[in-house]
Amino acid sequence: MKKFYMILAAIAAVAMTAQAQFLGWVEVGDYYNPTQFYNGSYFDMAPTNFYLAHTGAQMIYTSDLLTDMEYKGGVQIKYLNFKFNSETYEEIVRNARVYLQEVDATEFAVNDNGVKQFFDLGELVAEGRYDIDLLEVYGEDQALAIEIQEPFSFTYGKNLVVTIVFDAEDDDNCTMGSDYAPFYTSGIRGKAMTYTNNWTSFIDYAQGPDFPNASATLGCGTNVELPVTEIGYTFEWMLGDVNGDGGVDINDVTRLIAVVLGQNVEYVANAADCNVTTGDGSIDINDVTALINRVLSGNW
Repeated sequence: MKKFYMILAAIAAVAMTAQAQFLGWVEVGDYYNPTQFYNGSYFDMAPTNFYLAHTGAQMIYTSDLLTDMEYKGGVQIKYLNFKFNSETYEEIVRNARVYLQEVDATEFAVNDNGVKQFFDLGELVAEGRYDIDLLEVYGEDQALAIEIQEPFSFTYGKNLVVTIVFDAEDDDNCTMGSDYAPFYTSGIRGKAMTYTNNWTSFIDYAQGPDFPNASATLGCGTNVELPVTEIGYTFEWMLGDVNGDGGVDINDVTRLIAVVLGQNVEYVANAADCNVTTGDGSIDINDVTALINRVLSGNW
């Protein structure tokens, strides 16, 4: 399966630090076996459609969707992938910007007139250009893949707001038919809002007098389901991964016992304090008990 990747304005190698980095993935929806196309109005297609020259989307990924990040430290968002299927023939050029922020809110705010409100844009973490030949991938499931240029530190327990803006260089560079279909999740309604326009970017709209209002008269979809998404992130340590090899198993129990007994062994201190019920900052027999239960049950 091919992926469309953003051609980044600047590409930098990942710097290795003394603390090892591991890669994890969060799926929202069944990313590798998606089944549900979005078949409604193009107003409601997140993260983008190709019918109009300028689009924007905001998506709220609540903490209950991001549980794979729980019990991990030094988390940074690095990748955003979205699944779609296309049966159209155009070559599409889009400039893209991606903004991220962590928030406490789980819903979009509503003003006194009942109009939903977009969030502010957040922190710019990636920008670049897509050149997409949709004929080349006719009839295939594809990944619209974004690599984050500025790694975004994320705290589990917060909610992640993703804002993505796509702008055509030519306002006429749009698909001719309605044959582009992103895959959507089921039952996560109202966690995304969209913006569509043939002349004005979402960036310009966000700087104008109508923002943050999101109404149909402005070309906005306000009750949108989340697209099927894969979020890639790095982390520096995992609770219970005492030996720092990227997993939690009996070897970590052995290493933790050695630590508690005062033996001179290397270990990851944050990972070793794994008695989550107390979080007392010390490393003792209670942590060994907690880790053994984790290895046996798979849960903290």
